[in-house]
Amino acid sequence: MPPVMKNLNKILLLVLTTADDRKIIIVRLVVGLIFLSEGLQKYLFPDLLGTGRFLKIGFTSPEFWAYFTGTFEIVCGLLVLAGLVTRIAAIPLLTVMAVAFVTTKWPILIEKGIWPMAHEYRTDFAMTLLLIFLLISGGGRWSADSAIIRRNDS
Repeated sequence: MPPVMKNLNKILLLVLTTADDRKIIIVRLVVGLIFLSEGLQKYLFPDLLGTGRFLKIGFTSPEFWAYFTGTFEIVCGLLVLAGLVTRIAAIPLLTVMAVAFVTTKWPILIEKGIWPMAHEYRTDFAMTLLLIFLLISGGGRWSADSAIIRRNDS
């Protein structure tokens, strides 16, 4: 096997190898369904949750950023649900969470203090930790990642 293929296989193994734990599906369902729902709502309710919200937050080109973010939430939410390239899918979603913190929660912290920010940040905090868990653990036993690895091992 050529060296390029060996390196590609190593990277693929690193990305797809996952914890052999069936319970990870619960985390994937929570994360995947919430991001899928939030992404769809950016399209369904643009004035409230899409372009209008991004405009209110202060984004330049709010229409672009709302639909860009919504698309990533939908696609990556579906990938997490399927457990397909779970670790890769978690990265853009973590980026979405970081931007959400900086643009919506940080101003609350500065203006109102820690407790109002902690209240507003609770769901984002939980989602961020669950994404970090998926980044570390992978999709689990009942995932497309695991099925691909098992298939290649046989």
